[in-house]
Amino acid sequence: EKSGIVQFPMVMGGIVPVINVDGIQPGGLTLDGATLAKIFLGEVKSWDDATIAKLNPNVKLPKQAIAVVHRSDGSGTTYNFAYYLVEVSLDWKSKVDVNTSLQWQVGIGAKGNEGVANNVANTKGSIGYVEYAYAKQNKLTYAKLVNKDGKAVEPNAESFQAAAANADWAGTPGFGVVLTNEPGAGSWPIAGATFILMYEKAEKPDTAKQVLDFFAWAYHNG
Repeated sequence: EKSGIVQFPMVMGGIVPVINVDGIQPGGLTLDGATLAKIFLGEVKSWDDATIAKLNPNVKLPKQAIAVVHRSDGSGTTYNFAYYLVEVSLDWKSKVDVNTSLQWQVGIGAKGNEGVANNVANTKGSIGYVEYAYAKQNKLTYAKLVNKDGKAVEPNAESFQAAAANADWAGTPGFGVVLTNEPGAGSWPIAGATFILMYEKAEKPDTAKQVLDFFAWAYHNG
């Protein structure tokens, strides 16, 4: 609870790095948090960079410039993505930090998950980040990520659930858990929850009760 607001998680999902690199299939490339931060800081500029090659010894990487695509609008997706990068990169913390909107060091901005997905789909050599549903819907090539336990994992319902299962819900006020960099061999490292926010003291108590009844029904039966 914070400032008269009560929050509770409703939906779990995952934020996924998506790429458009010739010859690489979904899950065919592995990145870790430090490398992802360097790419989005503009420090790793080519797909055949030694940092990426070290993580992918059996992948034929093209000598191709990396085109970074990021959100231009404020978003929870950006917040969770940046929150993860802060956890895995001191450089990211000092140069960019975390917020819903960021002072990006490099790349082109696109509006919404749809905008990022479209830009990546249409730009050779690109990388962006989207909520998993947009990667799936647009048939985008996702990268695997190395999680906190050092395991390369794919984004899917199981790896998002693993991240949620290993989180400290009980020890976090108002269940305000950011599901990034959670432990567990099967955990996807950039998972996230969508929260329902309700005023603690509602202006229209009858309406608030109907809303809460609806969510109670959705949790149990939906």
